[in-house]
Amino acid sequence: MTNSGDTYDVAIAGAGPAGTSAAIHLATQGARVLLVEQKRFPRAKLCGEFISPECLRHFERLRVADQMISAGGATLTQTVFYSRKGRSVNVPSEWFGANERALGLSRSEMDQKLLERAKSAGALVLEDTHASELLLDNGSVRGLRLKCGSEIRDQHALVTIDATGRTRALARKLHNRRKPEPGGRYRLVAFKAHLENAQVAEGACEIYSYPGGYGGLSSVEGGVSNFCFIAAAKDVRRCGSDPEAVIRESVFRNPRAAYTLAHAHACSEWLSVSLESFGRRKLVPAEGLLTIGDAAAFIDPFSGSGMLIALESGELAAQTITNQLERLRRSASFAPLAREYRLEYGKKFDLRLRVCSLLRRAAFVPSLAEAAILFFGISTRLRRKVARTTRPSRKLETPPPGMC
Repeated sequence: MTNSGDTYDVAIAGAGPAGTSAAIHLATQGARVLLVEQKRFPRAKLCGEFISPECLRHFERLRVADQMISAGGATLTQTVFYSRKGRSVNVPSEWFGANERALGLSRSEMDQKLLERAKSAGALVLEDTHASELLLDNGSVRGLRLKCGSEIRDQHALVTIDATGRTRALARKLHNRRKPEPGGRYRLVAFKAHLENAQVAEGACEIYSYPGGYGGLSSVEGGVSNFCFIAAAKDVRRCGSDPEAVIRESVFRNPRAAYTLAHAHACSEWLSVSLESFGRRKLVPAEGLLTIGDAAAFIDPFSGSGMLIALESGELAAQTITNQLERLRRSASFAPLAREYRLEYGKKFDLRLRVCSLLRRAAFVPSLAEAAILFFGISTRLRRKVARTTRPSRKLETPPPGMC
């Protein structure tokens, strides 16, 4: 049975940090917002679970900072990169904000608090609901077809946002693209679990380089550590897709990782996902549809800015839509909104994405990672300058009037 619902100003698929950020900012500005999430929260998510200092400022604007800090996450004062030969170089968290800290907090905790805030801000939140199709009118996106159990409902919207992450579940539907078959063009596989008895340094997020990938280990709430790592798909297949075998055969080729993980064991289920590519995707795949978060650009996890870009892109999309919303309500063209979003997104993220792309090339080649760590270890000033290029410029960090 198919039911037709009311028309919303904005329909968002995906309640991760990008989707909830957009929903909260829009709802607090008076927009009618529908936020759809396929899972029921709280739920585990494959993620490095590193919340950089800049994210805390976003949480303040979203009015969830106190809830995040009181959730018991670990204080992270530095990120330390370890080469295969044992060399290391550190990046203090305070470089990204005076007297500020990074936070190690599980996605189950963070996402749940953001979702609760979206509800209190006035967004209609539907969990356990799948955005099964885009509603199209002459090639323009006009909302979502939702499936919840046996019920199917059409929800129309002036703007639809794909916040479904790296899968780009909505954007892919425009071209009927199928995911690659196992062993197809995917070259990398990511794994994540919470560990007990890991010997990670207090206050540190540790990044390990090894042939075919890299991994990150840091403390989160509850006295456990989060370990998220990427390996070459061929190495994963050789180990029978067993993450602990991949750790022994690949990750342990980094001596620091071999030490910190020697007695560690998983206290949660291992999560895994195949990775297609990094970098920019289409920001406006069709009239009426925007992408944000990983659906817009999947940034390299080792940069520590994935969560930040998710929150920033959600805020940017909300700001752009708010600027154009009265026009859209009068059935005006979508083109000015699309043009503004592309322009502002490029200003905010293009340089950072290019820098991360260059750093990734070094991260995946141990000899280059060794050289980079040796080179950046020589000059604190140079290291700080490069680290800052992966973050927003200070002059862009203040939100426009009305967006707090």
